[in-house]
Amino acid sequence: MKTSSASGLDYRPSYLAAAITAAAVLLLYVITLSPSTAMWDTSEYMAAAFTLGLPHPPGNPFFILIARVFAILPIAPNVAMRINLLAAISSAVSAGMWFLITERVLVSWLPERWQRITGGAIAALIGSTAFTVWSQSVVNEKVYTVSLVGLALVSWLTVRWCDAPDGRKADRTLVLIAFISGLGYANHMAGFLALPAVAVAVMIRRPGTLIRWRLLLGIAGALLLGMTPFLTQPIRSAYFPPINEGETTGCATKLALDCTLSKTTYDRFMYNFNRKQFDKPALTSRQVPFVAQVGMWWMYFKWQWLRDPGESHAGWQNAFAVFFLLLGGLGGYVHWKRDRLSFTYFGPLMLMVTLVLIYYMNFKYGWSQSQELGDSVPREVRDRDYFYLWSFSAWSVWAALGFIFIWESIAAVVGSEQTRVGGQTIDLPKKQSWLIAAPVLALAMIPLFANWKASTRAGQTDTRDFAHDVLDSVEPYGIIVTGGDNDTFPLWYAQEVEGIRRDVFVACLSLLNTDWYPRQMIRRPIADYDEAKGPAIYRGKVWKKPIAPPVHFSFAESDAVPNVVPLPGPMTFAKPGTALTLKVIGKPYGDQHILERADLFVLYMIRDAFPERPIYISRTTGGYANELGLTPYLVTTGLARKLFVTRPDSTSGFISVPGEGWFDLPRSVTMWNADFLAPTSLVKHDPWVDRASVGIPYLYVRTGAVLSAVLASQGQAAEATRIMNQTKAVAKASALEDVLQGR
Repeated sequence: MKTSSASGLDYRPSYLAAAITAAAVLLLYVITLSPSTAMWDTSEYMAAAFTLGLPHPPGNPFFILIARVFAILPIAPNVAMRINLLAAISSAVSAGMWFLITERVLVSWLPERWQRITGGAIAALIGSTAFTVWSQSVVNEKVYTVSLVGLALVSWLTVRWCDAPDGRKADRTLVLIAFISGLGYANHMAGFLALPAVAVAVMIRRPGTLIRWRLLLGIAGALLLGMTPFLTQPIRSAYFPPINEGETTGCATKLALDCTLSKTTYDRFMYNFNRKQFDKPALTSRQVPFVAQVGMWWMYFKWQWLRDPGESHAGWQNAFAVFFLLLGGLGGYVHWKRDRLSFTYFGPLMLMVTLVLIYYMNFKYGWSQSQELGDSVPREVRDRDYFYLWSFSAWSVWAALGFIFIWESIAAVVGSEQTRVGGQTIDLPKKQSWLIAAPVLALAMIPLFANWKASTRAGQTDTRDFAHDVLDSVEPYGIIVTGGDNDTFPLWYAQEVEGIRRDVFVACLSLLNTDWYPRQMIRRPIADYDEAKGPAIYRGKVWKKPIAPPVHFSFAESDAVPNVVPLPGPMTFAKPGTALTLKVIGKPYGDQHILERADLFVLYMIRDAFPERPIYISRTTGGYANELGLTPYLVTTGLARKLFVTRPDSTSGFISVPGEGWFDLPRSVTMWNADFLAPTSLVKHDPWVDRASVGIPYLYVRTGAVLSAVLASQGQAAEATRIMNQTKAVAKASALEDVLQGR
């Protein structure tokens, strides 16, 4: 169906061309798609989606619902790939929306449809191969690509509304925009990111809309209707799924009307909804200067056109970044000059996803930013480029317009002719001139080739394999204490999605500081140990299944555990009936030491469950064992350190390694050779792009180096060399060669 554009031209959106372009983008993503999970929040959200649970606040209920649907659709060999396909499809559809918007802007500019289609295809190409967009589209870290497709769809609908802002169809479009934005907010707070730009467009195009109260009520109702997925949280939470962060229910044992419609449920829901757990400062309290926050965005912008994790091509990266920045700036200027109607929305949108978003996020220094400042400045625990995904993706529209302007300018120099456009006769390049100048458009392929190696996740299973290796380092029905995201979420994924070692209880220190996680620890059922799927070293033995939770507390007793206990000096903790006596020093806090809630629960687990249930401290927790005085009683076994009742010594068959403590060498070597999967898969993950998570391959490099050195000292040269060769391959793939050189 043809519609009239603002320029008076008959205009039919090229939906078929946009669909073909989106399909091509999807094919690119499928070729580079991850077959498994990845670091950070990927595993948490996959496990939450598969179990229809609640990930970290605010819980993202709309994402969980649609990701659960994808998890059970027979569209890929495994759950992880199906959810990854959700990300790929979302970004591919977004590319189609940017195609349509770019084509629409070119309507009053270029007379030939093929020229406008070229512009749309360039926007889709640039936006889909920008590093952050691409890398987030081939493994579903969490909600960002679904949020992107919502923003892109709202953008297309708003641009169309700007062309025809009158009539019932226009009103229905605004209501639909509100509904999509509400759904988007139930997916992520960025669902509202486009609304200020929509409001600006409405005020400029039809300010009278703002006083039509019936329409405003319809818009408000649609917005609230879109947000209704949040109502599922107190209900689903009361079924106590394995991933139930925030526990947004006042019910303790089962869903019931009286506890659901209670003040406790309301308080817990609002605490979760408002993300109080993260305690972000007010916007007026800047964590670092705004200039530094803009500097973070610029660093991530440079990554989009050439992701250079080894920093070996800094000159090219800077050159490409300046080129695409100027290109987008030129495209924005041309957009403003040639199509004010669509600019009334898209200009404010670009302001929202850049400067306004930077100010709102109020980040600390980026993990990779200004490394010369070291720890003298506050830093994020990881790089946050994914929060600017919308910025880098939408930038593709202006970058494409910039390309078209340059293309046209070169073609005009080659040769022009008078052409009738919209009732005017103007000079435009000849068709042959357009073709001669077309090679300049090949520059739009820079991010496709420059980012391929850093963005592809094809064949990568290292995160899943790491989780497998950690869990298999723990004896049946054991408890493993982990530190945070990267040593916890992959274990959740392995247990809940792939059914690996569900008998092991994962006690995450950062979550033990909350009130809801210990309640879930008490409530969690104990799964049977499947000997056939466990490592060979645990077979042929009798493993008694425990019947009690890791701590012998009621819910009320658990809730009453204090958040902090000050220590005037070292505290002695003795396990009743055993020789285990710990000298607890706690964490330094100002001029004293403290025990946090998590520390108390670890001691309670030792008191109530040990030694009936083996307790391990993950080697990813750094020096945590020293704070509780556990180190003298720990023996490294694989990727974890097992707690013993008596202090280990050489008579027990263990080996003391300087700087590492006691090692169970026979069991660790057996695990490395027969059970560990990640040393092989880590070699395929080359390069290791996210340096903030490089501690995972580092753990294998360190383990392999120790095993090789000890074996060599015992005269087992061949075995030592074989393990060292594997270790060197992991170090090379992860850029950790310095570790092996003792630096």
